[in-house]
Amino acid sequence: MNNLYNVDKNGFYGDFGGAFIPEMMHSNIEELKNKYLDIISKKSFKLEFQKLLNDYVGRPTPLYFAQRLSKTYNAKIYLKREDLCHTGAHKINNTIGQILLAKKLGKSRIIAETGAGQHGVATATVCALMGIKCIIYMGDIDISRQAPNVARMKMLGAEVRPAKSGSKTLKDATNEAIRDWINNPIDTHYIIGSVVGPHPYPDMVARFQSVIGYEVSKQLKEIENVENPNYVIACVGGGSNAAGIFYPYLDNEKVKIICVEAAGKGINTGKSAATSALGKEGIIHGAKTLLMQTKDGQITEPYSISAGLDYPGVGPMHANLYKSGRGHFISVKDKDAMKWGLNLSRMEGIIPAIETSHAFAVLDKIKFKKSDIIVFNCSGRGDKDLDTYINYFKL
Repeated sequence: MNNLYNVDKNGFYGDFGGAFIPEMMHSNIEELKNKYLDIISKKSFKLEFQKLLNDYVGRPTPLYFAQRLSKTYNAKIYLKREDLCHTGAHKINNTIGQILLAKKLGKSRIIAETGAGQHGVATATVCALMGIKCIIYMGDIDISRQAPNVARMKMLGAEVRPAKSGSKTLKDATNEAIRDWINNPIDTHYIIGSVVGPHPYPDMVARFQSVIGYEVSKQLKEIENVENPNYVIACVGGGSNAAGIFYPYLDNEKVKIICVEAAGKGINTGKSAATSALGKEGIIHGAKTLLMQTKDGQITEPYSISAGLDYPGVGPMHANLYKSGRGHFISVKDKDAMKWGLNLSRMEGIIPAIETSHAFAVLDKIKFKKSDIIVFNCSGRGDKDLDTYINYFKL
């Protein structure tokens, strides 16, 4: 794959990416950078990874033709059913890959950050599977709004540590996890859950998630006798589910890429997480990317009704997709995302995670052609969000 939209040898996607890290993190990142490609390209690693994806995660996930949606919106609409993965979201594709990598690196302790709790659950799950100690950092606010996932992590044997500083959400949980890693470089591997952070993380996570996009190509060939859809659409917080489904299509300009961000209460209300609209170039968690910040460079607090999209930045791959024009960015307000949570439930019998609901709101914003093949990444299921749905719709 060429490097127009993928990572180059220095860890950059165009102008974005790299590893802007304190000296204390240098040894951790260097070890990963020097070894990850060798390890994950070995045949034995690939076989073990694929076997776990098949037998444990439940892959390949279905590519489901959404009949009623297609009829209503006059296009061929397919859903990549990542909500059917073990643990209820795409996050486990990456945690399976990284736990195998951690074992090969001889690590005996795993840390992770989580927002909605899906990545935390996926990390706790693979640590239980492998019998490895697990500590999850989670924003104090997210702990209260994602109680079912917190309980799952504890049942799986993980220790959940609250991040009580700043906005008490994902950004702050990440800060705490980085602090822990600096203090425990020898025995600890940090499983980052999205395509964010210093190189090699964005590339590594995208590679582990790329199974989504490669399956779509294969499945479309069987169903429609074409490998390429006209559109691939995914919600973007940090951007791991989007990176996974976009990956095989990055350099194929015939496939239109649509990234859907959380507008929150509205882009100009001060309660938003629409990084492409509000962000400027800056550095967060060790990578140069687009970042919501004040005039003097202080990171501003993101807001979304969905705990998995309230990140003030975006992965460097997506920042480059935005700046280059390769990706089309759309932001969706809370109310429209919530409406689509209900729509999808009642039209297709699938209750989506609120993150995922954002993506479907595109159907009200873009007029598609009847012949268009559109693939949505149905990245997670809505069990974890039932409280939010109940309170919002007074169910």
